[in-house]
Amino acid sequence: MRFKALPFIRHFTTAPNIKPKICVVGSGPAGFYAAQYMATRLETAEIDIFERLPVPFGLVRFGVAPDHANLKNCINTFTKTAQFKNVRFMGNINVGKDVSIKQLREAYHVILLAYGVDDSRKLDIKGGDLKNIFQAKDFVGWYNGVPWDKDLPVDLSGRTATIFGHGNVAIDVARLLLSPVDKLKTTDITEHALATFSKSSVKEVCLIGRRGPLQVSFTTKELRELLNMKDCCTIWRPEDMEGIPEIVPQLVKPRKRLTELMVEKFQTRRIPEDAEKRLKMIFLRSPQEFGGREKVESVKLTINRLEGEDLLNKKAVPTDREETIDTSLVVSSIGYKSIQADSDIPFDNERGVVMNKYGKAGDDLYTAGWLAKGASGVLLHTMEHAFGVASVVLKDIETEGLPRAKPGFEQIAKILDEKNVQVVRWEDWLKIDQFEKNEGQKVNKPREKVVDVEQMLKIAAA
Repeated sequence: MRFKALPFIRHFTTAPNIKPKICVVGSGPAGFYAAQYMATRLETAEIDIFERLPVPFGLVRFGVAPDHANLKNCINTFTKTAQFKNVRFMGNINVGKDVSIKQLREAYHVILLAYGVDDSRKLDIKGGDLKNIFQAKDFVGWYNGVPWDKDLPVDLSGRTATIFGHGNVAIDVARLLLSPVDKLKTTDITEHALATFSKSSVKEVCLIGRRGPLQVSFTTKELRELLNMKDCCTIWRPEDMEGIPEIVPQLVKPRKRLTELMVEKFQTRRIPEDAEKRLKMIFLRSPQEFGGREKVESVKLTINRLEGEDLLNKKAVPTDREETIDTSLVVSSIGYKSIQADSDIPFDNERGVVMNKYGKAGDDLYTAGWLAKGASGVLLHTMEHAFGVASVVLKDIETEGLPRAKPGFEQIAKILDEKNVQVVRWEDWLKIDQFEKNEGQKVNKPREKVVDVEQMLKIAAA
């Protein structure tokens, strides 16, 4: 989906003195980028950003790996946006529970849904209920401070971990499992996760994908970082890389660069015995069944073959061949999807996205980011998409006008008051922010995240 951003817009064909009231649902990258675009191009607009949790930044806070602090620098831009005169942050408001889409439509001219992904595609196979099998969404939330994941019973006492999926999230999980704990100690990883990692016995990580090296979803930068880890040896199966070097000249960037990296590392691989930890790159395998008594001990894999003419989009077809590997931990990272937060949101349950055309989901309803297009792409792609949808919103306001004034948050506040919902405003978040930084200083970390919602609210109200 490609958008052409509009230039700065100064004049709109609206009734005199009507201020456009815009509600952005979700304070992650898509929500903040969309708010930034609209706020700087329509200064008369009043833009309210609603967030389910008391704390902002969504995927940047809860999804970016602790050891990738540089990727969180966009928070500085989001902070500036939150401090615009025509932008307000409203935390601890759960749209679909505390307030409905119907009520938002009565109060605002525009509702832009950008609440991201909150579910994941699950492995529905025999043995899936054994202990120490997790969805990547939950595992990442556990070490990144998502309140409802803080008590995840992660056990790292075994030697081998298995990750299903060949995307960037899978690489993040593999890298953290293989990282020296001293490296993690200086990040914003949660204290409960750090305590578990410090006692980890994991020495081997199997990174398993159902297709081949040409169909992986991770990016070159992330793979290079993983393959260049100190004291870690990468083990490749020669049969998986057969014929791949000969195909490289046919590829175009960035796929060519990514495949060249894999070929280079495969051809210059080291002897496993000279490294403390091992990463096993495994292709053309799908999980068929987990084995174990109470806790996972093994996984039976189906061996796949590829079919199709398109090199990069071949399908994985199961064969009648199998193999079994031992494992003491499983993390499934086979895709994220969104949920329908309110029954009035037109939703495609199969794809896990809001039904939309170029970001438009209804007369006054829009959507941006992963909620609109699915969970794929890096931060830059989210920014471009959010800017594009925001330009559609502004164009619609310009061409269609605003027939009547609307009350905005003033009306929503009454609903929240009746339900005794504590609204966390930007200045309240800054109290939580400072508290986390102060706690982090005590243990030489950038911050120690508060992982309990009630504690967040107490700090905010202080």
